[in-house]
Amino acid sequence: MTLYDELVARGLIAQVTDEAEIKNLINNGKATFYIGFDPTADSLHVGHFMALCLMKRLQMAGNKPIALIGGGTAMIGDPSGRTDMRQMMTPETIQHNCDCFQKQMSRFIDFSDDKALIVNNADWLMDLNYIDVLREVGAHFSVNRMLTAECYRQRMEKGLSFLEFNYMIMQSYDFYTLFQKYGCNMQFGGDDQWSNMLGGTELIRRKLGKDAYAMTINLLLNSEGKKMGKTQSGAVWLDPNRTSPFDFFQYWRNVADADVLKCIRMLTFLPLEEIDAMASWEGAQLNEAKEILAFELTKLVHGEEEAQKAKAASHALFAGGGDAASMPTTELTDADFTEGELDILALLVKTGLCTSRSDARRAVEQGGVSVADAKIADIKTMYGRASFGTDGLIVRRGKKKFVKVVVK
Repeated sequence: MTLYDELVARGLIAQVTDEAEIKNLINNGKATFYIGFDPTADSLHVGHFMALCLMKRLQMAGNKPIALIGGGTAMIGDPSGRTDMRQMMTPETIQHNCDCFQKQMSRFIDFSDDKALIVNNADWLMDLNYIDVLREVGAHFSVNRMLTAECYRQRMEKGLSFLEFNYMIMQSYDFYTLFQKYGCNMQFGGDDQWSNMLGGTELIRRKLGKDAYAMTINLLLNSEGKKMGKTQSGAVWLDPNRTSPFDFFQYWRNVADADVLKCIRMLTFLPLEEIDAMASWEGAQLNEAKEILAFELTKLVHGEEEAQKAKAASHALFAGGGDAASMPTTELTDADFTEGELDILALLVKTGLCTSRSDARRAVEQGGVSVADAKIADIKTMYGRASFGTDGLIVRRGKKKFVKVVVK
């Protein structure tokens, strides 16, 4: 099976500009391709994960990835998938986020010996002359055609700023620049980037008279058509300080039955024959498939040691065995107690199981909180240092969120 055929079999490919030429390039290791990442936070998240996995697959086949960090385009903000304008960030914040991205990407991509590149589009976008852009680039874009792009059409009712309107031109200019500087002949991205990517191939054709190619990958959606990678508390991050390896493991362990095989196909590097054999699994076997998914992805992001710890902690809580020491833990000190006591609402906030005392109150009143397997019904329940003993107590919210609390 060729690389392209495998990408199709895994359900990754959405749209391509020239299937025959793209097959030839990536199957024979001739593609120098880029994927853009706008640094809107100080960590990559699950939404970036599939793109990183795609880069890894293509690099393993001999192709050369370019990770483009959008230090310049982040000054504008991508309107794709948005119903409102993105919050403007300072140059200092953008640079910090770029540095964080580069460190995280190195876990997936081999940047040694010129096997891959990391570039920042601020290096060329920030010095552009406005008149030059209008004359040399803007002349090649039809406003009528741009307005038919989905990323713009969905914003027209609420108002599309001229600032955001320039985003397609900036992304197209990125491709044009990378084509000239590094011989970048392909761009990959999420399916919501299709219009922007076509803008780049067209700009290269008009300015240089040469062909470049684009391919989009399917967005990671659940069986209800919603983007995956979000929880009640926010995004699922790749930074262990923002989403712990255990919480990352649990996110994938708890995917819906209808989504588990799709996620295994799209995100893991397990052989397709092994995945196809899981298609007939039901009941308890589906739970085994979810654990395989969770372990493989946690290993990719955080390493095998952390994946083993997360798996052991999950077993300790849900299967009655394993290493309880690996559970997510909150440590309390004397400063957390008022006159030697701590109420259940403060405890829930301290553990991060609830975002505020009012959130904690609702959780208790709805019957969703337990401590040491005892359901808590009274919001005035109090705990002293002695309540936690030497081994601590397990505090749960719902069936799937829990923290071990110890006192130091």
